[in-house]
Amino acid sequence: MNLLVCISKTPETTAKISFTDGDTKFNSEGVQYIMNPYDEWYALVRAIELKEQHGGKVVAINVGGSDNDIIIRKALAIGADEAVRVNGEESSSLFVATQIANYAKDKGFDIVFCGKETINYNGSEVGPMIAELLDQPFVSFASKLDHDGSAATIERDIEGGVEVVKVNGPFVLSAAKGLAEQRIPNMRGIMMAKRKPLEVAEASAVDEKVIVKSYSLPAGKSAVKMLDPENMDELVRLLHEEAKVI
Repeated sequence: MNLLVCISKTPETTAKISFTDGDTKFNSEGVQYIMNPYDEWYALVRAIELKEQHGGKVVAINVGGSDNDIIIRKALAIGADEAVRVNGEESSSLFVATQIANYAKDKGFDIVFCGKETINYNGSEVGPMIAELLDQPFVSFASKLDHDGSAATIERDIEGGVEVVKVNGPFVLSAAKGLAEQRIPNMRGIMMAKRKPLEVAEASAVDEKVIVKSYSLPAGKSAVKMLDPENMDELVRLLHEEAKVI
């Protein structure tokens, strides 16, 4: 099987969030970056498992600058066979999706894997955009994937139950929790990653449809009020007059 896994670089979950340039850019100063967990734990690992079952290769792709190479090398250490970085600034979901689709369109990939979302934007936009640009089926939020070599049976968690779909390749899939179990790269994998190919391709121009005007932080949380558990009258008053929930 020929499998492509889209990987993103995201701020570590405990990073302090702030903005610069008039609140139009994320302030990356002092921020530790990681591979997006949905890409790493679920999409990448399930692709590697399919390769182990059916043969073939796994290619990891990232859109970004050379500072992303350490993230890409981690994907190689976990088990991807090759990697490509499209050299360009991740200015929008459309820009990223277009670069990935342009790379994938003539490579004969059976499945293009994405994480269900990135933990910094939570947009879930890139996967369906890639599918549209490639004119392929798209299955979102997959929690289980079985493949018999020609067709895939996929489970998706939906409200109140589980949906089961069957799809023939090629197709694009977004990976949710449950699709695979996290793998930690071992020393052999880390050493092998240094010798695996990492191709760099230049980005193509994109007619941007959306431009970010500004970012803002959510309102700060108010201080917690501590009440004597015996003082129910005061609790009721606060719920009624301040919280306005009763």
